[in-house]
Amino acid sequence: MKKNTIMTMAGLAIAAAILILLMAATPASSGIELPLKELLENQEKHKDDFVTVEGLLIEESIDWNADDIVLKFDVQDEEGHTMHVVYEGVRPDNFSEGVIAILQGYLGEENTFNAESVQTRCPSKYEGEDMEDYDPEFHKEKLGEPSSEE
Repeated sequence: MKKNTIMTMAGLAIAAAILILLMAATPASSGIELPLKELLENQEKHKDDFVTVEGLLIEESIDWNADDIVLKFDVQDEEGHTMHVVYEGVRPDNFSEGVIAILQGYLGEENTFNAESVQTRCPSKYEGEDMEDYDPEFHKEKLGEPSSEE
C-alpha cells in the first residue's frame, strides 16, 4: 500500500474513534427535557429516552443507604404529580425539604425514575428581596455615587 493511503486510513480510524467516544460520553445531548406531569402521563413513549426532569423533593420520602450508596426519594410537581426516584451515587449536600431536584436518567418501573445524576437548587436562594423595603439611596452610597440629598 502507498504511504498516503495508510495515512488516510489511520486518520479516518482516529476520527471515527473520537466520534464514537464523544457520542458515548455525552448521552444528555441526545436526551429530552420534560415536565414531570408529561413524563408520568407518557411513560411508555419515553421509556427508552434519556430524560431531564425536575421536581420538588419530598423530604419524608428520603431513604439513604450509605453502605450501598443508594438514594431513594420522591419528587412532585406543583400540581401534586409524584414520581419515585432511585439514584446510585453520592447524596447531594443540600438534600432537604424545599429543594428542587434536577434529575437526568431513564424511566424504570411504573412511576419510577432511575437517575444517573441528581442536582439540587434551592428556589429561595434565587428570589429577590421584598421591594417594599428597597432604598435606592442606600445602593447609591454603596456604589460610591453621590446621593440626591447632597
